[in-house]
Amino acid sequence: MDTDAEFDIREFIPYLLNQAGEESSLAFQRIYKNRYGMLRAEWRVLFHLGVYKCMTAKDIGFMAKMHKTKISRAVQKMQEKGYLTRVQDNLDRRKEWLELTVKGKAVYTDLRQAAKEYDAVLVAHLSAVDASTLKRLLKVLTLKTA
Repeated sequence: MDTDAEFDIREFIPYLLNQAGEESSLAFQRIYKNRYGMLRAEWRVLFHLGVYKCMTAKDIGFMAKMHKTKISRAVQKMQEKGYLTRVQDNLDRRKEWLELTVKGKAVYTDLRQAAKEYDAVLVAHLSAVDASTLKRLLKVLTLKTA
């Protein structure tokens, strides 16, 4: 018979991943929020456009695993701040191509450096092998649940 005593949520992988994700993202969240007044969805859109250059909101939503309404709000706020442009597709009027402006690219460059530094802090207490293993295993879990 299965009892609650046999299940410890503190050992449940989704719980551990959520706890680690929340804890590790809070300090970085303060950086992008304090510097640029951004919310999580906005920096995720910013980073996808920074890496992939020109994308649709649908593409970003798929890659970032974010709901389209969050993407839409983030895109609107980023456009208001002058961080991105929206260009309607010539062949499909329902589609818009998003791209960072010069101002958006500068914000991306600044936050990319901050992210690199923060990533180094997160793994500083791990050996190089453990840090590499952690990243590899997280990628495996991401692909398995996609």
